Amino acid sequence: MPAAFSPTRSFQWDLARQVERLDWLLAQLPRYADWGYQELHIHLEDAVEFPSLPGVARRDAYSYQQFTRLVDTATRVGIKVVPIVNLLGHTQYLIKVPELRELNELRSADGTPFTSGQVCPLHPRLLGVAEKLLRDMAPFCTAGKVHVGLDESFDLGKHPLSRKEIDRIGLAAHFSGHVNRLHALTRKLGLRMGMWADMLYYIPEAIKQLPKDVIAYEWYYYGFPRRPRVELFNFAESDVGSRLRAHGLTVWGCPMNGSARYEPMPHFTDRMENILSWWRHGAELGIEGMLVSSWEPFRLAMEMTTVVDAAAATLWLNPGVTDPQEMLTRGFARVFGRSTAKVAARVALASDRYPFGGYPRWEINDSWKTVSRREPLAPFVAEEKACRQAAAVRPLPAPLRVSLELRHYLAQRDVFVRRAAQGLATAAEGKKFAAALAAGRRAARTMWRFTRDRRKQGANGLILAGDAARLRAWQQGKPVLGGRWQLCYKVHDFAPALHLVAVEQQLPDGSWKIIQTCYTIEFQTRAAQPRGPMVREHAAPVEWSGDRAALPKVRIVVRGIGQVKVGDVALTDGKVFLAARTLGPRQWRRLGQPAPQAGLPPLVWGVNQDAVGLKF
Repeated sequence: MPAAFSPTRSFQWDLARQVERLDWLLAQLPRYADWGYQELHIHLEDAVEFPSLPGVARRDAYSYQQFTRLVDTATRVGIKVVPIVNLLGHTQYLIKVPELRELNELRSADGTPFTSGQVCPLHPRLLGVAEKLLRDMAPFCTAGKVHVGLDESFDLGKHPLSRKEIDRIGLAAHFSGHVNRLHALTRKLGLRMGMWADMLYYIPEAIKQLPKDVIAYEWYYYGFPRRPRVELFNFAESDVGSRLRAHGLTVWGCPMNGSARYEPMPHFTDRMENILSWWRHGAELGIEGMLVSSWEPFRLAMEMTTVVDAAAATLWLNPGVTDPQEMLTRGFARVFGRSTAKVAARVALASDRYPFGGYPRWEINDSWKTVSRREPLAPFVAEEKACRQAAAVRPLPAPLRVSLELRHYLAQRDVFVRRAAQGLATAAEGKKFAAALAAGRRAARTMWRFTRDRRKQGANGLILAGDAARLRAWQQGKPVLGGRWQLCYKVHDFAPALHLVAVEQQLPDGSWKIIQTCYTIEFQTRAAQPRGPMVREHAAPVEWSGDRAALPKVRIVVRGIGQVKVGDVALTDGKVFLAARTLGPRQWRRLGQPAPQAGLPPLVWGVNQDAVGLKF
């Protein structure tokens, strides 16, 4: 690694997804300055007041005065601020406003804009709205730049105006035209423009049409040995960073510090590997900055992402220290003090052995009806034991301790619900689980209240409130675990991309009804590979009388992009098992089409890409 490698160092707060108490945010800024961070990127959407567009800010948004205080405090401690103002993808914060809904790229057949979507880059009003947003944020751009997002804009080209232009000049010119128009706006305000680089994976021809002073932020959130990968291309390696550098653009590398969606704590091993991968790759590529990004922190204790940021700072505070456990130990020491740092790092990394990660694991958050009755209990019992032991370790920093307590509850829930689904759980076990649920709710409340409004209930609290309702229903003998019959099947995500698997049952009128659906995304480095190892058990509640002369008509479908294998399919009531013909144990059927290796994939979730009808 070149000795001179010293990128600009930035961290990020995703206040768009979760506002934090202002007093807590202000208290963190001097610490980040002490850790050598130079910039703060703030993802906003509707979490701040826009005086020129008063309908945009949500009820709990920061006032203009509060945001001024935040930026002024950052300035006093030597941290420059870069607001992120999304202006293509992730613009639901604009579409939700009735007066701005006409900006939507997505339209019904009669031309009426849908209530959700993303902005159309060619809508006559868009540049005026964008200028108001940017002008309102300009006083807070103390780094002299503004980030305009543009990531994950998969609905690009669906508005009639967009389709017409793409037919005339092509997708690359259509996309780069939007970039250039926004660039002109930011230059008029005296600001340099930044954008996420992921759309250039799919439209690399646009790179040569970008302004040379645009900053391209390439993000990828898993460890990688050589280069970042592209999920929609079956995790093929990407050279977009090299292409951007060859065109003369400034490139930043962006790892991530937190958890994914419903995880109660970060996967610390993956976070460290991700940061180290970007540090190595960034040195080779010659990136100008590294942004440790943060997304959707509302289901974890915010301090856990702070620990990861503090651990990342080891790379420049302690050059040469690249051992993940040592980095994490130093991160815990910087945030909570040295007395508990070694134990905390050891327990945090050990917890990664049993991640509560991936959509198949998260289905239980919404419904107990999709818990398979045939899935072996032993792995979940072992997981509960490990989580119980981790939660009992002392001394630990309070945010880590309660995170582990919530994780232990989730493991207890996995065991209890599966025992209940198999008809094994007793009334006494129900009472014991009720006590575990109460402890889990206390942990969730404590996690929330460390940094957030104590008067509100957090996302974890809402999930556990649903568990409480389902437990009461089970105790009352209600069919909270589904009816008598269940379709059980396995999914091998052998070629990970971006897809979901669903079960549909045919109704008497011939139409098909979705009875279970689940994305296959795992959010783990071990699964983010061209050849995926993950095999997950799934289940769907099936309506059937049990009459063998009138078997249910059921099919398994795949939607999205890429391929999966399905197999070991059986219809069961827990006692009788009817194996699907040609898809019994150790039999697999490939569904879907190979993921593309180039171009902007058509991401349409409402259409089946492939299906297999089941016969028993």
